[in-house]
Amino acid sequence: MTTRPSIVWFRDDLRLADHPALNAAAEHGAPIIAVYVLDEQSPGIRPLGGAARWWLHGSLTALAASLERLGVPLVLRRGAAGTVITELAASIDAGAVLWNRRYGAAERAVDTAVKTDLRAAGVLAHSFAGSLLFEPWTIMTGAGGSYSVFTPFWRACNAGPPPREPYPAPLALTGWSSAVDSEPLTSWALEPTKPDWAGGLRAAWTPGETAAHELLDAFLRDTLPRYATERDAPAEEATSRLSPHLRWGEISPYQVWHATQKVQRTATGGAAASGIRFLTELGWREFAWHVLFHTPDLATVNLRRDYDAFPWPPLDDRVLSAWQQGRTGFALVDAGMRELWRTGSMHNRVRMVTASFLIKNLLIDWRQGEQWFWDTLVDADSASNPFGWQWVAGSGADAAPYFRVFNPELQAKKFDPNQEYIRQNITEWGTDAYPAPIVDLGETRRAALAAYAAIKRPTP
Repeated sequence: MTTRPSIVWFRDDLRLADHPALNAAAEHGAPIIAVYVLDEQSPGIRPLGGAARWWLHGSLTALAASLERLGVPLVLRRGAAGTVITELAASIDAGAVLWNRRYGAAERAVDTAVKTDLRAAGVLAHSFAGSLLFEPWTIMTGAGGSYSVFTPFWRACNAGPPPREPYPAPLALTGWSSAVDSEPLTSWALEPTKPDWAGGLRAAWTPGETAAHELLDAFLRDTLPRYATERDAPAEEATSRLSPHLRWGEISPYQVWHATQKVQRTATGGAAASGIRFLTELGWREFAWHVLFHTPDLATVNLRRDYDAFPWPPLDDRVLSAWQQGRTGFALVDAGMRELWRTGSMHNRVRMVTASFLIKNLLIDWRQGEQWFWDTLVDADSASNPFGWQWVAGSGADAAPYFRVFNPELQAKKFDPNQEYIRQNITEWGTDAYPAPIVDLGETRRAALAAYAAIKRPTP
């Protein structure tokens, strides 16, 4: 057995089970040191939002405890990841550095540079597929391009070999025994203090790998049969709530895929339909990441460039604040925005309604909403968040047509007919303290459609 240690570089994959890089390190046989780098310095790396920072603190705490039980230290460092990893590898004379791949352009640039530098220094550097079911360069059109529409994309994904089986969690590991400097997690100040606004997040969520699998097991056992019929009702507990756990890699899409497929093999009727629907949602996650891989500026640039000409009016900060605070006078919108602030999450149907309202009733650029969600969602990632906003705006891949405007009052009647969700999130609902509507839905819808139609008309 070689004595030069292997570094396993954790990123958005904060788990032990089905961790290809960790699995490879265990098979390699060298002592293992685990590392996480808080990188807010490398060019193009987007700093985490506040809610995501809170989640990261809890997830790293859980990961460190799991690794400690196996005798492996988790070293925490802050700085430009490329510099941190190469310097650490040199300081301990590492024989290998292993990691699971990332798909954003800035992250890939860091990883490529690290791999080049390590190999030049005689260190084995290898990356693995652990975060997506299908690598973005493997799912291409017949013409060799990337897909811009979901249905043929997902059909192509399912036409090939199925996703691999997940790896089991290691039962035993050999940790690196020499002391290595590590920063205290508390020194990163990931959790809010003054004011401590995270009480609702703590009540709603438990970060970590164990909690992720408990949610998946409960969902497949108790909720999946009604998922297809009830998932759009925000008052019902009919979704998996796995989104932040997938975002942070506390559970892998391979684990979710195969656990669901196992249930599917004996499912009938509604349960079978629900399983297909649920796996399709995993497909939308894949699609968003593939779109980001091929269009790295997804969070800032319209995919459909004709939308660059959209005549956004000057931003009214008071109107934006009313939307952010859930004080627009439209109950479903306000309930969603207050749920977001309180819990760091929002039901998917309501996300679409609140986004449509901001863009098409308030005529505020989708990028303002994307940034707010980035800061307040525990599951905000570089792909799904901007992908969803561009989908609603009409500027993105396989986007909703520009003339589709979600009417929040009709959506509330259809999906929250008894106002349960609204009452859960708006304490003053039904009293004089609740604000009056800040816009007229009909007038603003007509204004939005006129603006969209203007950019669709050919230039004389």
